[in-house]
Amino acid sequence: MSDYKSDFLQVLASRGFIHQISEPAALDGLARGGRITAYIGYDCTAPSLHVGNLLSIMMLYWLQQTGHRPIALMGGGTTRVGDPSGKDESRRILSDAVINENLARIKAIFSKFLAFGPDDAIMANNADWLNTLNYIDFLRDVGRHFSVNRMLSFDSVKMRLDRQQELSFLEFNYMILQAYDFVELYRRHGCVLQMGGSDQWGNIVNGIDLGRRMLNAQLFALTSPLITASSGAKMGKTAAGAVWLNADMVSPYDYWQYWRNTEDADVPRFLKLFTVLPLKEIGRLASLKGQELNEAKKVLATEATAMVHGRAAADEAAETARRTFEEGAVAETLPTVEAPRAELQHGIGVLNAFVLAGLVSSTSEARRQIKAAGLRVNDVTLTDERMVLTPNDLTAEGVIKLSRGRKQHVLLKPV
Repeated sequence: MSDYKSDFLQVLASRGFIHQISEPAALDGLARGGRITAYIGYDCTAPSLHVGNLLSIMMLYWLQQTGHRPIALMGGGTTRVGDPSGKDESRRILSDAVINENLARIKAIFSKFLAFGPDDAIMANNADWLNTLNYIDFLRDVGRHFSVNRMLSFDSVKMRLDRQQELSFLEFNYMILQAYDFVELYRRHGCVLQMGGSDQWGNIVNGIDLGRRMLNAQLFALTSPLITASSGAKMGKTAAGAVWLNADMVSPYDYWQYWRNTEDADVPRFLKLFTVLPLKEIGRLASLKGQELNEAKKVLATEATAMVHGRAAADEAAETARRTFEEGAVAETLPTVEAPRAELQHGIGVLNAFVLAGLVSSTSEARRQIKAAGLRVNDVTLTDERMVLTPNDLTAEGVIKLSRGRKQHVLLKPV
C-alpha cells in the first residue's frame, strides 16, 4: 500500500492540498506514530458527485495510500437539513426516497478510489445515528455546548444574514449535526481528523470543540483550498453544466475533453491534485512550453479520466479524440481560412475567429453558441468567450481547427 510510510501531511502539502490545519505538529506526530482515521462528509443532494468533489476524494485516496484509514461519510441524515455554507438560499427539501436513491448512486464512485474492507476504508451514513435522535435528549446533551452568539459569527450564517437572506432554523442546526457526526465517528471508529474544503473550517472546528467538551477528545481539522481555474471560473462548471463523475451523466469522452480543455496556467497544479503521477514526472510535463504543453494536457486528461472511469475508458477517450482530430484536421476536404501570421502572433479573439471562419454570423451569435457548448477549438469545447488564439494553439499540422457542432469544421491557417 504505502511507499510513503505515514508521510501523510508531507504528501498532501507537496501536492497542494492543504489550506489550514489545526495543531499541525500534533497531527503530524500522531500520523507518523501510527495509523489514524479521518473522514470527509458528502451530502446526497444529487445522484452523482461532480468534479468539484474530486479534490476531497483525492485527499481520502492519499490518506489510505500513506497507510491510514479513510471514512467516506454519506449524509443520509444531514441531507434532510441542508448545509448553508456558501449558499445564498435554502436548499430544496428532498424526500427520503430521493436521498436514498442518490446515496446508492454516489457510493459507487468511492470504490474507484478506496479499498473497503473490515480493516480498510469505511463507508458510513450519518442517518444511522441522526435519524433516531431524541430531540429533547439531543438538546440537553449536545445543544447545551453551543453558543448562539458564536454560531452567528460563522461565515456560513453571517453572509446570509448580512445580505438579509432567509436562513431557516433547519439550516441553522446543520453545524450542530455536523459537529455531532465528528463525535459519533470518534466514538464508533476512533476517528480523530475531519477534512473538507476551506468553507467548512468553522463547521469542523465546532466538531473539535464538541469532542473536547463531551468526551475530552483531541480532534483535528484539515481543509483544502477552494479550487478555481486561473480565469476565475468555478471548478467543475462548464457552459453545458456540472461535470458529473457518473458515466451515465457525463460520458468518459466528454469528461476527458473537460480536462483536455484545462487552461495552460493550471496544468501543473491540476496534475498534482487530480492525478497520481509522481512529482518528478509532473515537473517534466510542467516544463513543456508552447505547442508541447498540449501533450501535458492530454496526459492530465487521460490520467484524471482513468481515476474515475478506469484505464480502458480513458485510453479509448484519448484515442477517440486523436482520431476525431486527425481525421478532421488534416482532411483535404475541410475549408480553410487564412489569417495573417502577425495577427495570430498578437492574438486573435476567439469570437472574431469564428466570424472570420464563417461558422457564425456575428460575435453575439458566437457568444450564444459558447453558452450552449456548441463551439470547439481543436476538438475541445469552448467555454471562455474571452479566449485568444495564438501560435500556441496551432496543431502539428500548423492549423487551428474551429468547429460548430459535429459536422461544421474550418481550418484557420496563418500566412
